[in-house]
Amino acid sequence: MEYLVSMTTHVPDGTTEDEVNQVRAHEAAHSRHLAAQGHLLRLFRPPLKPGEWRTFGLFDAADADRLEDVLASMPLRIWRTDEVTELAPHPNDPGRGTLPQGPLGATEFLTTFTVTVPEDAPGLADARAREAARSGELATEGHLERLWALGPGTALGLWRAGDPAEMQAILKSLPLDPFMTVETTPLSKHPSDPAIAGT
Repeated sequence: MEYLVSMTTHVPDGTTEDEVNQVRAHEAAHSRHLAAQGHLLRLFRPPLKPGEWRTFGLFDAADADRLEDVLASMPLRIWRTDEVTELAPHPNDPGRGTLPQGPLGATEFLTTFTVTVPEDAPGLADARAREAARSGELATEGHLERLWALGPGTALGLWRAGDPAEMQAILKSLPLDPFMTVETTPLSKHPSDPAIAGT
């Protein structure tokens, strides 16, 4: 099972820079170990406020208890709080695989979709079929990396686009767009991301 974990670190007052650097070095080494084991899939940095230290992690674990074991093993956990979101399979998910070759210099984005479609809406079945087809096209083009279900009518997507304007155009191209509300979060690279490290 896959999980998205929002990890926020608060370094205690009085901690020296050398202590912080030492823990960060241990964290980077352990992240490589977790990636090699298949538990750590991706790391991203969301937009940060001044002085904020937060990371999004995509993890794989058999269940919530095993995930907690994985998170507890990470050196930064001594200063960190974790918020876990369980991710369920989505029928339009391209699935894991080779990292798509998106646009040169592309930015990754997380999107949370909430779809509200009246069940008696005309052409609903056709719109859902066109949505699946369009998702496949966007995955082939390197824009849609992953898609997960969060609950009824809600989904989480991981995307690549050249800039926020292109990301918005991609979302507008989805057949279910008239029925969606979308929250979009731009992501920046994390130095310990397994996709960068090539693990």
